[in-house]
Amino acid sequence: MVILKLHVSRCFNRSKKCDEALASPLPHTAFTSSSVFSSGYAPGYAKLNRRGGAGGWSPLDSDHYQWLQVDLGYRKQVSAIATQGRYSSSDWTTQYRLLYSDTGRNWKAYHQDGNIWAFSGNSNSESAVRHELQQGIVTRFLRLIPVSWSEEGRIGLRIEVYGCSYWADVINFDGQGVISYRFKVKKMKIIKDVIALRFKTSENEGVILHGEGQQGDYITLELHKAKLLLQINLGSNQYGSILGHTSVTTGSLLDDNHWHAVVIERYRRNVNFTLDGHTQHFRTNGEFDHLDLDYELSFGGMPYSGKPVGGGRKNFKGCMESINYNGDNITDLVRRKKLDTSSFRNLSFACVETHTFPVFFNATSFLQLPGRANHDTVSVGFQFRTWNPDGLLLFSNLDDGTLEISLEDGKIIVHIIVATAAKNYRADLQSGSGLNDGQWHAVRLVAKENFAMLTLDGEEVSAVRSTSPLSITTGGTYHLGGYFLQTLLPPSQRSYQGCMQAILVDDQPADLHAVEKGTVGAFENISLDMCAIIDRCMPNHCEHGGRCKQTWDSFSCNCDGTGYSGATCHTSIHEPSCEAYKHLGRSSDTYWIDPDGSGPLGPLKVNCNMTEDKVWTTVVNNLPPRMPITGSSRERRAVLQVNYSASMDQVIAITTSAEHCEQQITYSCRMSRLLNTPDGTPYTWWVGRGSEKHFYWGGSGPGIQKCACGINKNCTDPKYDCNCDADANQWREDSGLLTYKEHLPVSQVAVGDTNRARSEAKLTVGPLRCHGDNNYWNAASFTTPSSYLHFATFQGETSADISFYFKTSAPYGVFLENLGNTDFIRLELKSPTVVSFSFDVGNGPVELTVHAAAPLNDDQWHRVMAERNIKEAVLRVDQAYRTSRLAPAQGHTRLELFSQLYVGAAGGQRGFLGCIRALRMNGVTLNLEERAKVTPGVMSGCQGHCTSFGVYCRNGGKCVERYNGYLCDCTTTAFNGPFCTKDVGGYFEAGTLVKYNFMPEAVHGASKDTKALTQQLMPNDVNLTKEEVTFSFSTSSAPAILVYVSSKTQDYLAVVLRSNGSLQVRYNLGGLREPFAIDVDPRNLANGQPHSMNMSRHNRSISIQVRPQRAHACERRPAFMNPLKQCHCVYLCTETGPIDPVLIERYNSPGFTGCLSRVQFNGVAPLKSALRKAAEAQADSYPASASPVSYQGKLVQSNCGASPLTVPPMSATPNPGSLDNTSGYFLNETPVPQSASLLHSLIPGGIIAVVIFTILCTLVFLIRYMFRHKGTYHTNEAKGSGESATESADTAIIGTDNPETIDESKKEWFI
Repeated sequence: MVILKLHVSRCFNRSKKCDEALASPLPHTAFTSSSVFSSGYAPGYAKLNRRGGAGGWSPLDSDHYQWLQVDLGYRKQVSAIATQGRYSSSDWTTQYRLLYSDTGRNWKAYHQDGNIWAFSGNSNSESAVRHELQQGIVTRFLRLIPVSWSEEGRIGLRIEVYGCSYWADVINFDGQGVISYRFKVKKMKIIKDVIALRFKTSENEGVILHGEGQQGDYITLELHKAKLLLQINLGSNQYGSILGHTSVTTGSLLDDNHWHAVVIERYRRNVNFTLDGHTQHFRTNGEFDHLDLDYELSFGGMPYSGKPVGGGRKNFKGCMESINYNGDNITDLVRRKKLDTSSFRNLSFACVETHTFPVFFNATSFLQLPGRANHDTVSVGFQFRTWNPDGLLLFSNLDDGTLEISLEDGKIIVHIIVATAAKNYRADLQSGSGLNDGQWHAVRLVAKENFAMLTLDGEEVSAVRSTSPLSITTGGTYHLGGYFLQTLLPPSQRSYQGCMQAILVDDQPADLHAVEKGTVGAFENISLDMCAIIDRCMPNHCEHGGRCKQTWDSFSCNCDGTGYSGATCHTSIHEPSCEAYKHLGRSSDTYWIDPDGSGPLGPLKVNCNMTEDKVWTTVVNNLPPRMPITGSSRERRAVLQVNYSASMDQVIAITTSAEHCEQQITYSCRMSRLLNTPDGTPYTWWVGRGSEKHFYWGGSGPGIQKCACGINKNCTDPKYDCNCDADANQWREDSGLLTYKEHLPVSQVAVGDTNRARSEAKLTVGPLRCHGDNNYWNAASFTTPSSYLHFATFQGETSADISFYFKTSAPYGVFLENLGNTDFIRLELKSPTVVSFSFDVGNGPVELTVHAAAPLNDDQWHRVMAERNIKEAVLRVDQAYRTSRLAPAQGHTRLELFSQLYVGAAGGQRGFLGCIRALRMNGVTLNLEERAKVTPGVMSGCQGHCTSFGVYCRNGGKCVERYNGYLCDCTTTAFNGPFCTKDVGGYFEAGTLVKYNFMPEAVHGASKDTKALTQQLMPNDVNLTKEEVTFSFSTSSAPAILVYVSSKTQDYLAVVLRSNGSLQVRYNLGGLREPFAIDVDPRNLANGQPHSMNMSRHNRSISIQVRPQRAHACERRPAFMNPLKQCHCVYLCTETGPIDPVLIERYNSPGFTGCLSRVQFNGVAPLKSALRKAAEAQADSYPASASPVSYQGKLVQSNCGASPLTVPPMSATPNPGSLDNTSGYFLNETPVPQSASLLHSLIPGGIIAVVIFTILCTLVFLIRYMFRHKGTYHTNEAKGSGESATESADTAIIGTDNPETIDESKKEWFI
């Protein structure tokens, strides 16, 4: 939004300093007081630095009913006040309040920071204490009310008032007259308006100004329910698609008969609306900039029915002064009779004052008034206003009962109880709702024999009658606002907080002047002739659309549905980006994000795609794919509006913080040209961020009027730079990515060549996709205790939030600090377990501390969030520790700072050593990295993210450090995904197998480099003494071989499903007379449900777990086990090579049918490698290479075999505790007879093995050495890096991501 800066001239002169002494020149008679201790203590001696009389004023009694009053003679502009104690005495005032009035009646308390302000006074009799008024006041009478005074003496006071003269033309509006300001021309087309005036009234409704035009434009300023309502319309169209009506409300309780200043500043659609110094900035609805008015602008009412509000609106009744419209002084023109005032019955240039006498009650107040005794009729009435839903308004002890008028849950309730010897009679009346709205409401009650009637706000429809049998005799005394005496029938409420006026007792107005003098009635703790009501919801301190609810003493915010939390709905409950969600361990999904945190932008919903190496944020738009376009030309282009699932400001916030953004744009054409024209002006362009037109297409870059094919020099017609520019009679397409994020997103596309015969086009604008979050990883490292970064002064007057991450090994250090004169704000690590948040807003220092259970200097990332608002201060650390402190009910609320903001250390504080990142203050991220580049002792960035986030890499994934985060490397696992938690599995048909070869042979005809790579990947030790096997499966058929590990000898390992569906593990190792079998689970596991198996062997110790349903944690130690010699291949779902005939006969036919997933053997994931190779083969993007994995049959990726539980790798070390009573049952060891032919083959085989063993030792050593350097799953090496460097300049400017190349693990498996 454009913020308007217009200056409005005032009646008083601000060019010179308004700081004249106003009280000292006054005569003694200008000073009056509530009482005088003696003649030497008269109020006329209460002048600053004077020693006349007894040296100042002192009252007869030192209590809270005393006051000192000054009559300035005329209305003056008051800017400051100073006080002293009584000269050379022990009498002074330590705290006081200030009241002001134009007439000496109807006083108003001075407000500051949303409260009736109490000024700090003196601590001795000589020093003067001066206070500048935060908001200057215009008044004639001032009254000082001592609140507290010297404990050693009594109230003593000398004062001085500072300010300057004030003069303004005043016009009194009687509710009939209207001032018409006629324009010099019939119609005015106005682009800029400045309207200023001051008004006061006791009415809560009335039109202050109005103007309208025949085209539907209008502007109206009016009072509505004692609030100021501005309605403005710069124009709507006849179809209703452009609605220009804008309505804004400000202020409250404006019917207090005190002056209020209004300024309206408009430039085009930008408006500043200011009331009493509080400004609202807004932008009008619609698309028009000019205010078109006809004939005139009226002040004080509407000469005829206006369009925005219609008829029946009341004219303004009260006073206005200093009316200015676009430089014309309206009040002066009226005085000089230059304007039409014929509608006034009696035009007056003096303000006619009302004669109301309000009374203010607090929770300990009451007002006792006399009435007629022993009368048969009760007739009472009054007006009241309050914020509290409950309170006692009136109570009277009747001669034989009680009368009570109360406010209960915002309703007026009347209880009349009459007790007789025979029976108790009762009448209850109820009227109204929501009467605790701060407005004046009138109550009238008449009760007599067998009749009672209650009327609310003078409306007959509100009258409630009762015909209960009653016989009333009045008691003669009425209590208003409170009743604290003991009685047999006490009232349901005891007190009331609010104001009353227009009090009638027995049909007679109460003489409150006599009450004030003490001649009539009695009172306690009330304030006469003033209503000290405060609207604590205006201005509304509930941010981001929070709903404000108040009582007399405080307010609260309802933040439901806003996306924010806290006492003032200041703090966002959402993370700032998809990147932040990833680092909380979240997976891909739709999330709410809030890019500017507590800033003005609201949350938005986006799609977060957490890939292995990037986190993509996607914002969709409403343009359908392949949107047809016809009938457009260069003279009349078809403009397609692209609207997103977020506002443009929200989308720009995403692109600004992202590392990279892209958006696909496609133009499908037939005889419809795209960019190039003979004169160079494109037929079609698109509009991006900042409403700028762009003449390049997807795949090209700024400043190059080409398409992707023009950059790559592969257009269908080489004479053109876009396929569509060839104007062919066949469908063509120009498509590509827009990647210059400063131009994104696409907001409009203007198409200009589809109006010829057979000419047509289709447009597709894809979603906006961005990855990375520069704000989240913006970090700095502080390397010396004296190093710090400095930034501009922090602006957080009424609400401030600070959040950041830190990590350190130091025991203490200051995170940040900002100072003012006395105000300050500081965040600090005070000890290894204590974080402190301290500040001072003028009420004295406040410190909040959080004590962590574990040290915070553990060199891991910790999050700190601190917030201060006018309700409370909160400190959080790591979401686990929280402390808060309520703000004082009354006092300073604005944080006023002037020094620079220091991050790291400043002001002699203990410096911080470590890293700080993502420092955000009131929604704005501070650029630590840029500032660190030019600051000694501070470095940009911070490494070591895996110490904090490595825990999110699951299932054996390895955390890899990146400059702006971390990456989970899943290469050696059987899982994929950003956290290695995504199952990799496949569906096997009968006959499908996967083979992973530990000893691959080079591909025939491969190059020397390929053969060398093959040798490098051979393991150096294929005699295994340890195996780790993990997989999940589901099948409905048995028998089947699940996993088979073969060797060059007769050794093998097999996991099989037997005919009855039970699971068996079989080992055949050299040195055993026969294969060793373990019946793992006798149940039928071929039940179509997923099951997972985890098996570990280390020498003679074997551990097996099968899940789910029942867990089996079992261990066995066979008497003797040799290594699995010369491990050759791993097979899944079949067995080949030198095999056990028993396996062939019993389990290998017809083959496994079902699903396998999470397959891993000793750090190798054969099924994952096979599926990757299958995907490459299908894409036909890679040539044949020396891959250790192969497969036959149809292999389809699927996770249907995934088990709901992830079984962690088991320790191969025997654990006696695993054989407990919860293991279910024990495994059976079954010896298996060997084939005779297999036994005979072992005799000559032993002789040959000695010869082969020597040769293999050398090969094994090389293989294992090379295998340690196995390649990773992803690389950053670009394909075709060796291509010619003689590409065009167009190609050079287009930045693309390097495509991934795949470096498979070179061990073999078969599944």
